[in-house]
Amino acid sequence: MTSATAAGASAAPAAPKSRKSVTGTRKTVAALFLLPALVLLGALVVYPIGYSVVRSFADASGDGFAGFDNYKALFTDDGIRTALKNNIIWVVFAPTVSTALGLVFAVLTERVRWGTAFKLVVFMPMAISMLAAGIIFRLVYDQDPDRGVANAVWVGVHDTFAQSSAFPKAHPGRESPLTAQAGGFITRTAVRTGRPVALPLVGVAPDQLPSGAKKAVQAGPEPGRITGTTWQDFTRGKGVGRLGAVDPPELGYAGMRIEAVKDGRVVASTKAAADGTFTLPARADGARLRLPAANFKEPYNGVDWLGPSLVTPAIIGAYVWMWAGFAMVLIAAGLAGMPRELLEAARVDGANEWQVFRRVTVPLLAPVLAVVTATLMINVLKIFDLVFIIPPGSSQDDANVLALELYRKGFSEDRPGIASAIAVFLLLLVIPVMLFNIRRLRREVRR
Repeated sequence: MTSATAAGASAAPAAPKSRKSVTGTRKTVAALFLLPALVLLGALVVYPIGYSVVRSFADASGDGFAGFDNYKALFTDDGIRTALKNNIIWVVFAPTVSTALGLVFAVLTERVRWGTAFKLVVFMPMAISMLAAGIIFRLVYDQDPDRGVANAVWVGVHDTFAQSSAFPKAHPGRESPLTAQAGGFITRTAVRTGRPVALPLVGVAPDQLPSGAKKAVQAGPEPGRITGTTWQDFTRGKGVGRLGAVDPPELGYAGMRIEAVKDGRVVASTKAAADGTFTLPARADGARLRLPAANFKEPYNGVDWLGPSLVTPAIIGAYVWMWAGFAMVLIAAGLAGMPRELLEAARVDGANEWQVFRRVTVPLLAPVLAVVTATLMINVLKIFDLVFIIPPGSSQDDANVLALELYRKGFSEDRPGIASAIAVFLLLLVIPVMLFNIRRLRREVRR
């Protein structure tokens, strides 16, 4: 009996031990380690979200119930509607362009020896804060070509094909024989052959005259021709120069275009020499001499990058400069894990490089491209720094986005109810993209 009892006792199941996770850590220990993170998550994420939802249904004072009035304002307030429109532009173009450039950079850098150095240079803007990048691009887009890189390049290209005028500020002085006409100037009376014509102007600083300008020369008479001089009729010093006469220190208007106009039609034209002298043929006899408006056209000052029409694309350009490197690194990682035998098989079958890229590389990279695009979409929905810093005050309303409007409504206009509604709306926009990203990542882990 004793032996049977002992045998039964030995056959009885042992008391259950506390279960461990696959890593060998007890659940209670794991919970204790997770507790500080959970407390912080609740205090910094869950509570603010809950409070924002509650506050979005309150009035401006926070004491009364406003219902859905704050949410109605999202679609009736002009500032919020502009911000919503700009956010749509951001979500459509910024992630697409950044991902496309990242894909191109990742594929091309595989084929060059200095690919690693190129990747480092392209990724380097990620090390710069949004604040610093905003200040950099505020200078890049400066309207003055002497300061803004973008306009310096643009004006340089423009002036290569269309030279700007050297006399934008020139105008007739006192007792001038010229009168204004259609942006230019024309002589008050007709001119005759054999009688030199004086066309004095003022208003151009000596250091801004064309580099080839020489000291003006009084033109002499020529039989059967119209001769004359156009020059800067100004000499420094009180009572030094003679009005309407060429003085020794005065310079000619080199390259000034002169037209002879008779009965509303141009019968002859010429350009002044370096010393300001010019000659017209006999058919100009009896005509009036005109200095056309093209002589006085203001120099091309470039594009207003931060004006109302271009400010959003300009800021998106700054964003792409920063985040194309991020997309490139992730896509390059996906490219490194791609089975090379598939690419070689496509080439053996006769596919050219474009067909390999379009039919093999891009489809194989589709999961990575989707994750990168979704991540950037989440990022641009919250964009604030660049939009706050880059546009000048006159264009900030045109560049407005939801995150900036949230800041304005909450702090500048003291309308916390509407600001909370914008915050909740932004959260609702982010959640679907975030869930899509999580599902994609889980599928990759299962593979």
